[in-house]
Amino acid sequence: MGVSGCGKTTIGELVARGLGLPFLDGDSLHPVENVAKMAAGTPLTDEDRWPWLAIVGSELAAAGDGGLVLACSALRRSYRDAIRAQAPDTVFLHLHGSKEVLGARIEGRTGHFMPPSLLESQLATLEPLEADEAGIVVDIAAPVEAVVAAALTRLAGITAGRGSSVEAQPALPAQPVEPARPAASGDYPGARQSDVDLQSAPFSLDDAAVAWVESTLGSMTLEEKIGQLFINHNNDYSPQYLDGILGNYHVGGMRYRPGPSDAVQEHIRYAQAKSRVPLLIASNPEMGGAGSSDDGTFVCTHLQAGSHPDKSIARQMGQVAGVETAALGCNWAFAPIVDIHYNWRNTVISTRSFGNTPEIVVERAKEYFDGISESRTVCAIKHFPGDGIDERDQHVVTSYNTLGYEEWNRTYGHVYRELIGHGVQSIMIGHIGAPELSRHFRPGMTDKDILPATLSPELLLDLLRGELGFNGLILTDASQMLGLTQAMKRKDLVPATIAAGCDMFLFFRNPAEDFRYMMEGYKSGVITEHRLHNAVRRILALKATLGLHAVPREELVPPSEALAVIGSEAHHAVAAGIADKTVTLVKDTANNLPITPETHHRIRLYGVSGGSHFTRADPLAYLDIVKDELEQAGFEVHLFRTAEQREAAGETGVNFMSVISEEATGDYAEKYDAAFVFANVKGFAQEAAIRIKWSSPMAAEIPWYATEVPTVFVSLNQPNHLIDVPMVRTAIHAHAGTREAIRAAVDKIQGKSAFQGTFNENVFCDSFDTRL
Repeated sequence: MGVSGCGKTTIGELVARGLGLPFLDGDSLHPVENVAKMAAGTPLTDEDRWPWLAIVGSELAAAGDGGLVLACSALRRSYRDAIRAQAPDTVFLHLHGSKEVLGARIEGRTGHFMPPSLLESQLATLEPLEADEAGIVVDIAAPVEAVVAAALTRLAGITAGRGSSVEAQPALPAQPVEPARPAASGDYPGARQSDVDLQSAPFSLDDAAVAWVESTLGSMTLEEKIGQLFINHNNDYSPQYLDGILGNYHVGGMRYRPGPSDAVQEHIRYAQAKSRVPLLIASNPEMGGAGSSDDGTFVCTHLQAGSHPDKSIARQMGQVAGVETAALGCNWAFAPIVDIHYNWRNTVISTRSFGNTPEIVVERAKEYFDGISESRTVCAIKHFPGDGIDERDQHVVTSYNTLGYEEWNRTYGHVYRELIGHGVQSIMIGHIGAPELSRHFRPGMTDKDILPATLSPELLLDLLRGELGFNGLILTDASQMLGLTQAMKRKDLVPATIAAGCDMFLFFRNPAEDFRYMMEGYKSGVITEHRLHNAVRRILALKATLGLHAVPREELVPPSEALAVIGSEAHHAVAAGIADKTVTLVKDTANNLPITPETHHRIRLYGVSGGSHFTRADPLAYLDIVKDELEQAGFEVHLFRTAEQREAAGETGVNFMSVISEEATGDYAEKYDAAFVFANVKGFAQEAAIRIKWSSPMAAEIPWYATEVPTVFVSLNQPNHLIDVPMVRTAIHAHAGTREAIRAAVDKIQGKSAFQGTFNENVFCDSFDTRL
């Protein structure tokens, strides 16, 4: 404890080192409103302080016998009494200094929210420790080492037979002393775990790697430290663009817009060559190599990997993902996804989750992790605290995991404990609120106080770091998502994510603005130096885990010859094998199958898509593959075209009513022997949930014809279409619009191979008619 400028962060961290205890910065517990007042030079009122002091006391009480060194001003006796009301065994260490010493130190430091003008106010407020208070006073005029030694000697006597909670107040000194590595997380169960342990899992660095982390951190300018917090999204492959991003913002990581593999690799090679500190290069290999480069192999979706008893499917997906992304020069996978698809209406993870139970998610996520880990790749599992309860998509609105504390621990908590124990190196935080979890750690929170996990220290520090014991790196999901941006102003939320416990910030919206916001957040004290250094240490530790510090710069990206594995015949053979296992017959209650060219030669083929989306790809291009595969099998295919498609082709005098009149005629069954509907409804991030959108009102492609001819509905993506086409009696889930999946579906429709895939109850969408 003590007034501003007494060196409390320095002394507090060193005392914590000497006692073998964790150190917690009490200012990190201040609400944003308090920080803003202090930054503006406005003293806090007691009404501002009481809620904060209650939290400080509860943190000390939660440490129990394990002990904690916590920083807090505690200038008045009444403030200390408020803390003791929560934690009676607290011992106060008062760092005392003369006005001249304190003034000189405040004038000499930068980046703190306590202006020198408030020193007079604090000195007037200070009430020294009284005789009945457990505590000691140490003069700060002596050298730091002497102050720490005196404090430890005197504390050794006063804490004998008592708890080990000790108070200090954070203040950023002109020459900060780096915090020591704390005891392993298991040494103080129940305490907030915020300090990184470089030599414990998942980093497990040797002495040489630790030395690299510390020396690199020590050599960085403030601008470089701030820059390490950012992961840029490279929207331009030009060298000039990269020169600007690296030279001006010193980013710690990058993702890029996919393109041809040779262009992607050269882009990454240039970036690594120009960066002073090796870069984390991220990709999104949720489906194998697809999505990381235009020519990458689509192996399968997460749901597909969970739709067969063979758990090795997920490992194969991870193996191909690792080999292909590593060939590009990527080293960080934003995968696997460990959400649980409880709500069938949720379409943001409907194909991106392994299934609807914690058990299948844990089993398949571990397999994927083990497969991709065969390459030089680390993983970021996502999206903590867990998607799949709310039907909405956090790309466009904040969504919520509404499970209670006990139920969450049995489900999502179980998943995260298992994957953390399995060695996952980083966790991506979803812009997902968890009201009951937040209230468990912060009783009395009102609805308006509930924030997405990215901004919630009770979820990141108390739960993820504390109860789950995660020592690895925490990163935000994409910062442009409305699930985050609707919470507060951009200038506030950028630093607030780091202050809450995230270590990296995913994607600039505007590089110059976001960099400035983060820097201002540090200088105003929203991000303390202790928090900044812990974040940067974790970033550097993740790089050291990959061995980036020990690899010659010219070898960080493989030679161009390595690209031969991308989209290789061997990888497409893996995809074909998985498609054969996972194409799933959901129902055939009319016994329509098999359908062959001999029994049903003339096929009316309909295509259903979600329309064009941000990729600008032709949404119905997959129909060319479907038509080709059917014709190769011997079917005569008649492709339906909507009014819009016919008009685009130059036809005049056509509208949706005329198309309905032409299509729905009494001689339909005389023209066609069967109808196939192939739906490839894709997309997320543009709407809160996705359902089939027909081409027009009462569209002619809606399966009215299911009563006329045998009708087969095949989904190439979403599993929830039966809610919109319950009238079809034969439904197949082929999972993907790839040639491998379409070919496997066509073969199985003909009875050439057996259906092997499995499904969960979500396919029936909680409606009786979908089972008919």
